[in-house]
Amino acid sequence: MTTLTQAPPTPPAQRTATRPVRAKGFGTPPWFAVPAFAFFTAIVAIPTVLGVYYAFTNWDGISAAPVFVGLDNFIQLFKTPETIQALGNTLLMALVITVAQNAIGLALAAGVNSRIKSRNVLRTFLFAPVVMTPIIVGYLWQFLFIPNGPIARLAEVVGIHNLNVLGDPATAIWGVMVVVIWQHAGYSMVIFLAGMQGIPEEINEAAALDGAGVWKRFVHVTWPLLRTPLVINITLSLIMSFKLFDQVMATTQGGPGYSTQTLSTLLYFEAFQFNHFSSGIALGVIVFVLTAVISFAQMRLFRDRNAA
Repeated sequence: MTTLTQAPPTPPAQRTATRPVRAKGFGTPPWFAVPAFAFFTAIVAIPTVLGVYYAFTNWDGISAAPVFVGLDNFIQLFKTPETIQALGNTLLMALVITVAQNAIGLALAAGVNSRIKSRNVLRTFLFAPVVMTPIIVGYLWQFLFIPNGPIARLAEVVGIHNLNVLGDPATAIWGVMVVVIWQHAGYSMVIFLAGMQGIPEEINEAAALDGAGVWKRFVHVTWPLLRTPLVINITLSLIMSFKLFDQVMATTQGGPGYSTQTLSTLLYFEAFQFNHFSSGIALGVIVFVLTAVISFAQMRLFRDRNAA
């Protein structure tokens, strides 16, 4: 008897992975960046350099040949009490707005990060003031703060009579800060919320299994992992506070007196009302340097803490 042996099956041909070959010389040409670079140079770089130069001259906004005066503009500015008060108001606003805005934004983010059914509606509602024009927000709150207005009538219910928040030098600056915090707290909320949603749920579940309550989980689990959103929020809040202009002009225009005058509003008055363009530009340089130094210092502080 003849035994037939079946030949083993032939294995299928293996596919060899081939990497697409990019033809040399077909990368992004560098001259594609020329229009954007030219636009940036013409709109940002050149005006910035010229502005810094004019801050050291006696330029009046018209003269084609300004005279170099060195630090005279800066010296004269710091000799005036209006500049000192505007600097103090700016620093006070930056401190209070940064702390309050981030504290409120953190609380709001913790609230809408829960599992309540209306969390999406609340997020939209709380973020809505951010997209409103600052001038409109300022006029809205100016109406709310007027004597015999809604806020004054509510104050009479609790026994506070003749309340005039924006008309009193002692309370006007706090009224302006309320306007700014109300508008921008939702922005801080969104940044904190993004950080909270990036925390793995398993970490919170493990802490809950270990017996940690809501507050302990927030303090020992959530808060340490929000360092990056905190740095971003503080930096943005400081920059916004030092450039504060629209809400002040819409509510008080720097008054009463100079009680709400900031460096940005003083810059406007110096340049466009008193025609002291070189002094106004010098104030702009002061705002830029102050913002850059404080922002760099706080970022360096947080970086050193992270390294430790």
